[in-house]
Amino acid sequence: MAELLGEYARRETDWREFALFSPHHYTRNLVERVPSFELMILCWGPGQESAIHNHEGQDCWMAVLSGVIEEVRYAWPSDCAPIQQGSATTFVQGQVAFIRDEMGLHLVRPAAGSPSGITLHLYASPYDECNCYCPSTGQVTRKKLGHHSVRGRILTESADRFAP
Repeated sequence: MAELLGEYARRETDWREFALFSPHHYTRNLVERVPSFELMILCWGPGQESAIHNHEGQDCWMAVLSGVIEEVRYAWPSDCAPIQQGSATTFVQGQVAFIRDEMGLHLVRPAAGSPSGITLHLYASPYDECNCYCPSTGQVTRKKLGHHSVRGRILTESADRFAP
């Protein structure tokens, strides 16, 4: 799967119609959702990042379409203690990251010096909620997930504020 997504990210541009930004937060732009997978284009503006979050037991591949993206990994918290940061890895166009819950938690953002980025996310199965984690306490908040757009059509602003 990583090879296929990486090849697509290096060669194709038909994703551009789905790359819709917001000045307020990163966006989750739905391309396709069926029972077996969900495909989204995420757009990251300056200073925008995801919360530290899990993946509800699903496999997740992230291919960089544009910019330089940083993924920061974290160990699972224990007993409401601060979360321990692990590795931080940067990815450029055509590179693919993979995560599943057994590997830990993560956050995603444009790398230092990269003002924005666009990523393609493939989830093995769709999910509508995930856990977000406070880095200083490990406290868990359950978040409903939403989309900024669906197949290139922007939804109401309230629908896309539920990004982890």
